[in-house]
Amino acid sequence: MTTPSQPNSPEQRATTDVVVIGAGPVGENVAQYAVEGGLSATLVEHELLGGECSYYACIPSKALLRPADVVGTTRDLPGATRSSVDVADLLSRRDAWVSQYDDAGQITWAENAGITVFRGHGHLVGERLVAVDSDSGTRMVEARRAVVLATGSSPVIPPVFHGVEPWTSRDATGVQEIPERLVIVGGGVVACEAATWMTALGSRVTMLVRGDRLLSGWEDFAGQTVAQSLGDSGVDVRFGAEVHSTSRPDSASTGLGRIHGGSVALSLSDGSALEADEVLVATGRRPALESVGLDALGLAPEDVLSGELPGWLHTVGDASGAAPLTHVGKYHARVLGTRLAAEAGGRGDRPAPKVVPVPQAVFTQPQAASVGRTERQARGDGVEVVVSEVPYNAAAGTALLRDTVQGSAKIVVDRQTGALIGATFVGPDASEQLHAATVAVTGAVPVHVLRHAIPSFPTASELWLQLLEGLPADLR
Repeated sequence: MTTPSQPNSPEQRATTDVVVIGAGPVGENVAQYAVEGGLSATLVEHELLGGECSYYACIPSKALLRPADVVGTTRDLPGATRSSVDVADLLSRRDAWVSQYDDAGQITWAENAGITVFRGHGHLVGERLVAVDSDSGTRMVEARRAVVLATGSSPVIPPVFHGVEPWTSRDATGVQEIPERLVIVGGGVVACEAATWMTALGSRVTMLVRGDRLLSGWEDFAGQTVAQSLGDSGVDVRFGAEVHSTSRPDSASTGLGRIHGGSVALSLSDGSALEADEVLVATGRRPALESVGLDALGLAPEDVLSGELPGWLHTVGDASGAAPLTHVGKYHARVLGTRLAAEAGGRGDRPAPKVVPVPQAVFTQPQAASVGRTERQARGDGVEVVVSEVPYNAAAGTALLRDTVQGSAKIVVDRQTGALIGATFVGPDASEQLHAATVAVTGAVPVHVLRHAIPSFPTASELWLQLLEGLPADLR
């Protein structure tokens, strides 16, 4: 890479109000809200504008999962045409949703929004000063007001998998060659969703879960129902399973979503062994802060995560250590962009609630959706709670979705205030129940008020009536 002889010359130096390093949906939202508030903003990105979510995570995974879900539904509804997954068509649909891995549309959006885009690797080199390295040289960008790190996160690959070229979530969502035998290591959202669509595509999937349940941190019935459903679809789910060693005779990478050479041999801590065509490691992610130039400021990643930053430097999204969910990062980005504009005398910034609940949906079959605190979490916080739990098919609207309806719904209520503080739904299209719960939890709405929110008949939202009627009479 060639560095210009005068990187600080006028033609190689730009000035803007806000510099955002990382142009995923989180970085885009910071820039958008700053510009809408009257500031100028520059996005710096060395990969595709739109980031992980648009090309390698949320969007492609849902493009793969939805057709499989529809096929499962038609197989369970007499009178519907029974169908199957067409692999070529499904992958083609995925490619359309990721724009063939071309971000021209995102560039057009940014330009129309009044946001400047610099291609290249951005890193801090001084106070409010960012260097952008590209094939054409290095350009300096000075921020008058703020630099925002929105660099996302990177997958955690345990050392035992080093040298065997394991798949990450990018390979799973970008799958080109369907492995006959796939081992998935992990029991969280990525692992469960990948097991769902890879099984639908024809892989024989084995899940190795170190703990004793899927979706730890959720209500117990969520992980239990998803595990049962995966098992029914042919997935071999093994709990208490840890990989002791791995080997692969030919570990050369052959490209995104393609099988990386010879088969992988895995030895487990219980003495058993497995062999697979590919292994997907879904064991978590860490903030991507290693190459953003923190050392130029005398900082380390742990300083960022503890919030020990100069007033002009901000982190948002996965890079901040917050819940690694696109919608959470975008929310924090909107708040930050609006605040930066308000501090500069732009549009006013209204105060946010002290506690903002984090909703999450898992698009397995059935879906799982949750917001707020679980019963276990609330009791651990010392809250006196009452709960109501009903089968997911307790309402006509949910029972009509499929003939075989797996799952349950549960709400957690603060006994003292009568407010809804948590809700979990597991069943067909459960994610569509989530926002009503999120609104209620965010607004601390008492359940006696929720009783007067009339659901249309016969819709799935009638499930709320069943839940509310399961509470003690003095609360409702």
